[in-house]
Amino acid sequence: MIRLFVDSGSSIKQNEKKKYDVEIIPLKILLGDKEYSDGIDLSMDYFYSKLIDDKLFPKTSLPSLEETEKRVMEYVRQGDDVIFLPISSGISGTYNTLRMLFEDQPKVRVIDTRTAVGGIRILVEEVNKYRDKDLDTIEKKLLKLIPRIKVVAIPETLEYLHRGGRLSKTAYVAGSLAQVKPLITFDLEGRVKVLSKAIGLKRAMQTLVSHLEEDRCDTNYSIVPSYTYSHKNLVDLIKMTDKKYVPAMIEPDNLDPAIACHWGPNAFGYIFVTK
Repeated sequence: MIRLFVDSGSSIKQNEKKKYDVEIIPLKILLGDKEYSDGIDLSMDYFYSKLIDDKLFPKTSLPSLEETEKRVMEYVRQGDDVIFLPISSGISGTYNTLRMLFEDQPKVRVIDTRTAVGGIRILVEEVNKYRDKDLDTIEKKLLKLIPRIKVVAIPETLEYLHRGGRLSKTAYVAGSLAQVKPLITFDLEGRVKVLSKAIGLKRAMQTLVSHLEEDRCDTNYSIVPSYTYSHKNLVDLIKMTDKKYVPAMIEPDNLDPAIACHWGPNAFGYIFVTK
């Protein structure tokens, strides 16, 4: 049997485990002097009260390796194969740490997703199409799909990405000019970069919507509308989007704190697969 693990950088919620047939390993979040397990003992309301009202800057760290190894090896010992889809190595050390942790386990595959949140959801959906196949077959399917996954998002500010070390100072300064709205994406190595810039929020939203057409969005896969804190701009974005794409959209995803602490409040965008 294939067992599938993700970390909370997938933004798959604990109450969605059965729906996606996954095990979720929580990343750690440091708020002030207290550490929390993402999605376990940190509510969205409390997280945003600390982020917005108390102006705390959260930090994220690796999941508990002891707990992760224990949970994975329980399945290995009973004869199951395990696939682990962690957040991109370009923004987190989780992938490399897990790869080293399980490098001597032939029944465990740790795959660099080079994406996050909705991109990992799409990869999970892909695994679920081939649960009856062997590890090699599934890994090949995933490696073909990963370069086709596109993240396009508009953060309210680049401050959180920069302070968290996910965006260079040069990109931060260039995208922080007055009235400029940057569009953010992941490059092929899974690192965050500025895709383009627009003057004003409306033009930025029009540019974001245009990427569905320009990048030849494949509606045979899910489109994941995502946001942090407020979904107002996302609602407006969906209204601006050609109706042919709407049937492929899953329920909007309010991103988990592990990702929201880097994107900041009021970010929004789409994750989709290109043809």
